[in-house]
Amino acid sequence: MDLAETFEWEGRRIAWGRAGSGPPVVFCHGTPWSSWLWRPFAEALSSDFTVYLWDMPGYGRSSKHADHPVDFGVQAEALSSLLAHWGVERPHVVAHDYGGAVSLRALLVHEVPYASLLMADVVAIPPAGSPFFRLVQQHPDVLSQVPPYIHEALVKAYISGASHRGPRAEDLAELTAPWLGEEGQPAFYRQIAAYDERYLAENEALLDRIDIPVTVLWGTEDTWLPLTTGERLAAAIPNATLTPVEQAGHLIHLDAPVALATELRSWLTRVSR
Repeated sequence: MDLAETFEWEGRRIAWGRAGSGPPVVFCHGTPWSSWLWRPFAEALSSDFTVYLWDMPGYGRSSKHADHPVDFGVQAEALSSLLAHWGVERPHVVAHDYGGAVSLRALLVHEVPYASLLMADVVAIPPAGSPFFRLVQQHPDVLSQVPPYIHEALVKAYISGASHRGPRAEDLAELTAPWLGEEGQPAFYRQIAAYDERYLAENEALLDRIDIPVTVLWGTEDTWLPLTTGERLAAAIPNATLTPVEQAGHLIHLDAPVALATELRSWLTRVSR
């Protein structure tokens, strides 16, 4: 499944792809990731669902213009506009990392109706952010100017730290590639600098309004966002369930792909009946 389509939105180019037939399922990635993480899971589900992948503006194959904001608010607006462009009503939404904050804002602030929401190791409620993340926020301009070979080493080390098992070399290369070169390097630091925790506080204040089926998956070995954050999130949403995933870190897709695929299919089959 490839991102063969583009959506022109407010001067941005959003790369997206669709496959399969059946109830719509929309996948939302986080940072510093792209839809590539969700691709094998979407492909596996496309026999029973219409699956949608997209790279958020500033990520993956979408445009990375320096003058375009990439904060949670912008991404939630982009998601809302994409759903309208696709003509998708009441999708099942699957989110990882800050895709959680984006999908929650589209639901709670823009009042986009969903059929259900599955969140895996999401940035959704405060506090969030690793020590390196906070360092970049304090010095984004300085770090964006480090020599390319140092930048590449930093990005690889940062991404590797999200996996409990350690990513395979080919997976690490795929995840690193969008952040290299004249366009990718400054974009990497811009998207971290754009992080604004007030969006998470706004989400948290509205969680008790959610009235759709919600489940939360969380790697027990997530060192970026501890399991206690997932427990707090699930407890704040009426009737939400929490499933810990053993031997998985923040990159649950790579650490526990079988468990994640099993939970995804089981959840979507149940809520789409």
